[in-house]
Amino acid sequence: MTTWRPPRSIRVKVLGLPLVEGRLLAAEVRDDAGGLRGVRPLGGSVEFGETREAALLREFAEELDARVALIGPWRVFENLFVHEGASGHEIVFCAPIRILDRRFDTAEPVRFMDGVPCVARWFATSALRRGDPPLFPAGLAAELDSILSP
Repeated sequence: MTTWRPPRSIRVKVLGLPLVEGRLLAAEVRDDAGGLRGVRPLGGSVEFGETREAALLREFAEELDARVALIGPWRVFENLFVHEGASGHEIVFCAPIRILDRRFDTAEPVRFMDGVPCVARWFATSALRRGDPPLFPAGLAAELDSILSP
């Protein structure tokens, strides 16, 4: 198993929030032993000179080979966290999106590569708001209804 630790710098991230039939697509976040710590919507880091919009489009193209469209305004979260004893700090831009050119069965896991093999699943937003499983970044679960409402 590959171990991941947050870098000792502030990172700017973008996350897309696709909603289908009351379910949100989110990737599993695992600890070093393989246990599920929680889930995080798909996305990634903004590269130097890249806009948040361009980063979001690139990340979904790279991870899922899918085109997406923004369908609502951005929200920003400051994410201070600890993973396996290491502190992390991110500024996270989240936006509701629509996946344009791929259909995903909301009952089936979505497997993709992000340097290592990853798995995303469709989770009921009602369960995520209850913390079952925990949704990262902190604070996102409480804001899901207002972010995903048309």
